[in-house]
Amino acid sequence: MELDPVLISRLLTGLTLGFHIIFATIGVGVPLFISIAEFVGIKKKDPTYTLMAKRWTRGFIIIIAIGVVTGTAIGLQLSLVWPNFMQVAGNVIALPLFLEVFAFFFEAIFIGMYLYTWGRFKNPYLHWLLSLPIVIGAGMSAVFITTVNGFMNQPDGFALDGGQFAAVSPMGAMLNAATPSKVFHVLSSAYLTGAALLAAIAAFVILKKKASDAQKNMTAAYHKKALKMLMPIILVLGAVNVLSGDISAKYLAEDQPEKLAAAEWHFETEENADLILFGWLDDNQDVQGEIRIPSFLSFLGFGDFDAEVTGLEEFSEAETPPLIVHYLFDLMVMIGFLLPAVGILYVSFYFLKKRNEHNRWILRLIVLGGPLAFLAIELGWFFAELGRQPWMIRGFMTVEEAATSSPYIGLIFLLFLALYIVLGTLCIVVLRRLFRNNPAELELEKQELG
Repeated sequence: MELDPVLISRLLTGLTLGFHIIFATIGVGVPLFISIAEFVGIKKKDPTYTLMAKRWTRGFIIIIAIGVVTGTAIGLQLSLVWPNFMQVAGNVIALPLFLEVFAFFFEAIFIGMYLYTWGRFKNPYLHWLLSLPIVIGAGMSAVFITTVNGFMNQPDGFALDGGQFAAVSPMGAMLNAATPSKVFHVLSSAYLTGAALLAAIAAFVILKKKASDAQKNMTAAYHKKALKMLMPIILVLGAVNVLSGDISAKYLAEDQPEKLAAAEWHFETEENADLILFGWLDDNQDVQGEIRIPSFLSFLGFGDFDAEVTGLEEFSEAETPPLIVHYLFDLMVMIGFLLPAVGILYVSFYFLKKRNEHNRWILRLIVLGGPLAFLAIELGWFFAELGRQPWMIRGFMTVEEAATSSPYIGLIFLLFLALYIVLGTLCIVVLRRLFRNNPAELELEKQELG
């Protein structure tokens, strides 16, 4: 059977991004909560929070190690799988790619200093200060790489000369129209997902821990403090993430109307456009079984219920994104609202006092929030990439034009698939041994005895 190089190239890139985004999201989101936990521990003189920071740092180091390998794989694939793209746009995206690497090395230097200087300062705030460059470096890595994706969606900062990008302004390319909304949404979702992951682990341990009564009480106290710190943050970050999603929708309405129209199955240009949730398309491309919110798509896109929203009829079939993005968009948005809702529930129960915010049902919702947050990240990235189709660089280069024609692309796919299976397995095994053989209650007992 003859393989389609373009299809395999797309599958390989989708596989790589889908795998890498897990580690990249944790790498960006978790340092913030390590820093917050250590600060709270110092402020309250509570070693429990300090231990949280230590334990989260150990897991973070493993994730970063895997993320470096997968990130390197993406850089390698740009040349192997998308050589025509690199030939045309390499001089445009070179600066943000270099800055992303610089930000990582900046972060790595301080990770080493932070990791090996616990307890070496008389003033503990000096050690905490070392966490701030890690948070900044991780965030800037996300910013710089997101500008590359922004450029692919809204190319800017160059002149076209004979089919080549000339008179390149690297800063103009980085600060394209897509960058502000994309950066805001990427950072807010990464921080929200990081908090949801740590909260899910804490809730899971409380639900499943089997030990003596003394160990149970100590374990529960440790993880309940983690939830007490994280759940209000999830509530706030969830609201910020909803705001960033709203800003992104307004960017799409103005600058990428075909993507918004595909996401909402909005076929005809009209005012007072309805927002469509779920449903399916029949043979005549009519929407069936949907939930409609009258005029809300106009409000979502322009902040005005009477605004006109561009429909897919304005675009040729060749330039129309695949309509499956509707489901990706709907599921992502639903999860985006669910996470802060769980935060509201937890915080409300906490302040009511008569209610137990650690009852099994709330803990189960918090546990569910962890994988759902990562699912939303995956859905969001696939929506961003599929919604740009058929373009590699919107309006200038299609995916077919950018992809390799190498007959060995199938072998490359299998090699990278094997790499990700090995890396994923190693990550799970190492993390299990790191924490299962050294539970929090044992470390707390050692601290009390020490």
